[in-house]
Amino acid sequence: MKKIRIVDARTNAVTLNTRMPFKYGIATMTTFPLVFVMLHCEIDGKPVSGIASDLLPPKWFKKDPDQDPQSELQELQQVIDHACQAATGMESSSIFDAWLDLYRAQSSWGQSKSYPALLTHFGTSLVERALIDTYCRHTSTSFFKALKANAFSLQLETIHAHLHDSIPGDYLPQKPLERILARHTIGLGDPLSNEDIPKANALNDGLPHSLEDCIKTYGLKHFKIKISGNYEADLQRLRAIASIVNTNAINRFGFSLDGNEQFTDLPTFKDYWLRMTRSEGLKTFFERLLFVEQPLHRDVALLPEIGEHFETWQDRPPIIIDESDGDLHSMAEGLKLGYAGTSHKNCKGVFKSIANKALLQKHQEENPNRTLLMSGEDLCNQGPIAVMQDLCVAGALGIASVERNGHHYCRGLSDHPAAIQDEMLRHHGDVYAASAHGWPSLKIEDGSISLRSINKAPFGVGFMPQVEAYPC
Repeated sequence: MKKIRIVDARTNAVTLNTRMPFKYGIATMTTFPLVFVMLHCEIDGKPVSGIASDLLPPKWFKKDPDQDPQSELQELQQVIDHACQAATGMESSSIFDAWLDLYRAQSSWGQSKSYPALLTHFGTSLVERALIDTYCRHTSTSFFKALKANAFSLQLETIHAHLHDSIPGDYLPQKPLERILARHTIGLGDPLSNEDIPKANALNDGLPHSLEDCIKTYGLKHFKIKISGNYEADLQRLRAIASIVNTNAINRFGFSLDGNEQFTDLPTFKDYWLRMTRSEGLKTFFERLLFVEQPLHRDVALLPEIGEHFETWQDRPPIIIDESDGDLHSMAEGLKLGYAGTSHKNCKGVFKSIANKALLQKHQEENPNRTLLMSGEDLCNQGPIAVMQDLCVAGALGIASVERNGHHYCRGLSDHPAAIQDEMLRHHGDVYAASAHGWPSLKIEDGSISLRSINKAPFGVGFMPQVEAYPC
């Protein structure tokens, strides 16, 4: 590729409703905007388009309990709009250079607005994903093949100096995963058993509602359990979850614990952890723990004293950052303190995740006795684009267990235009299946999701969704 020029970048949005409230941390989501970013580019003089999408979740990019949700949504839209404006007219010699130019421009603007990097680069990530999609469609190449050949011209040392003289292919699997385990989210307000659901709140949409029904319907093996930080309340809930999972998940299971930034210092979390793991009825359950995600609030999670506390807590569980992973160097900072790694989410940046995965693997080779990992986490991702592109990247990076929650809190693709529903079933019948009501829903079998058609598509999506079909 000699030159890429971004001719135009524009957005479109639609509001979706959840089928049940999603309670996580300090937020409860019942409706949300789903945003699309469309790029029109010229690559070597030829016109080509690409697309990306994501939802705008409250209280995640900025966990400010006092901020009005409407102003939060306005900020989210603002960072997307600015990234689109900054990208328009850019000319570069590679996809990576285009992303890097945009990242720098967006960083400068975000700092002038006093926005945290996590929020600022949500906009960057959407344009980045649309750029990747554009290139893959232009070359009729799958994401994995392009990444393996370094067709995006990634310069890993630009993100992590430790990766000098490296290319992504040095750290990628030989082929993308064909299936990914769906790590089922157990939200703070989710019913665990059918008896927990009042008749007035019962859902009659053909999809499972309670945890026990989800396990039976999908054959779930992996779980992500959200905690509130209140020891007594979490203790009772974890005991109930353990009982249901032990009874219904016949095959060996695993689970992660999401701390939701509920703790403001490590000694308090350590005390909580030791009490919880030694509690009657939970000792065996905690043997199945995969890792703990972001127990500390982002304001303190990367402070130097955290490393000092980790030094004295030698038998701690693997703890990763998520919300603290705001800029390009956050994970490297966390590794020095003693964290085990970070999460992958497309909303935090695709090239960033690729570089982070490579750095983790390099450190693992240099420190074989240390537990290091990159998890896959969700943002209530939805089809027809966001969930597919996220799974595509996770499969390429070899992340075998990915939190999935969008299918549980939304009624499949029932709110999407019929033409898009039909296209999804036609192109991705291994990923989505028609529900009893006809609309597509995510197809989870034996606890996992197929990536066959996702891996063959340019960047996860085998057709170009016509977003003009959505009512504005």
